[in-house]
Amino acid sequence: MTEPQGLFAGAGAPVFIAEVSSNHHRDLERCYAFIEAAHRTGSGAVKFQLFRINELFAPEVLKKSPAHRARADWELPVGFIPKLAQKAHDLGMLFSCTPFYLDAVGELEPYVDFYKIASYELLWDDLLIACANTRKPVVLSTGMATMNEIAHARDVIHSAGCVELTLLHCVSSYPTPPEQMNLSALETLRNTFGVPTGLSDHSVNPGIIARAVHRFGAVVVEYHLDLDGEGEEFSAGHCWLPDQIAAVIENIETGFKADGDGIKQPAPSEMADRDWRADPDDGLRPLKSIRDFGDSDDT
Repeated sequence: MTEPQGLFAGAGAPVFIAEVSSNHHRDLERCYAFIEAAHRTGSGAVKFQLFRINELFAPEVLKKSPAHRARADWELPVGFIPKLAQKAHDLGMLFSCTPFYLDAVGELEPYVDFYKIASYELLWDDLLIACANTRKPVVLSTGMATMNEIAHARDVIHSAGCVELTLLHCVSSYPTPPEQMNLSALETLRNTFGVPTGLSDHSVNPGIIARAVHRFGAVVVEYHLDLDGEGEEFSAGHCWLPDQIAAVIENIETGFKADGDGIKQPAPSEMADRDWRADPDDGLRPLKSIRDFGDSDDT
């Protein structure tokens, strides 16, 4: 298994990235509430998206589709970025944002700890190069992509100067049926490209996240967060509520606490019971060495 690098280095539980996506309502206080909620869940990072519909969709699409034009209401104000980064850093969290237009890379550079490139932008070399040129870590989602497309993106990013790339296995359907998750692709990506791998989750399924971490070695788990079921994207069915994902993160972290050092020996919590085992001479409890202990109801 490829060892985690940089921001995601170190043994133990994966870094959970709370993706706010377009659930923020362009409200700064609501954005702050997302960061605080993500921190309470145990997430180590929070991520927003920076897009402008005029630089996201082709004019032909915007002309014909009122639904796509309406997404202008989902745009995050650039002026929020410094404040959101500071809020996250004050809480000891990593801050990231996905750029969806080229100028966004420079607008984000002073504030993000890493760039996240979305699956839909994986083919756009200019964006990959712009992110890599900053020398900041890059996290790339691979939804819908073939291995050849991922190989090309990896080569472009590395050639442009990025030395810390993490690939996220992703299925870009919302929500993703469990039987289509193909979690074993985590190993395929890691073994083929020699970089750390994680999961961008759209399943909203605790068992899938646990399997991705404990069986397939995900070092990063990105998930979509909503505060209250009122976010723009919640109705699509791929967003977690804070209490739901907090339980998953706690479960994952508890599992890692149980790993131990691999040395088979009595645990501190069972030491007191050792003398109450069956004596090898007569098969009766406790050991003969402590049988003469006076009146007791202990069994």
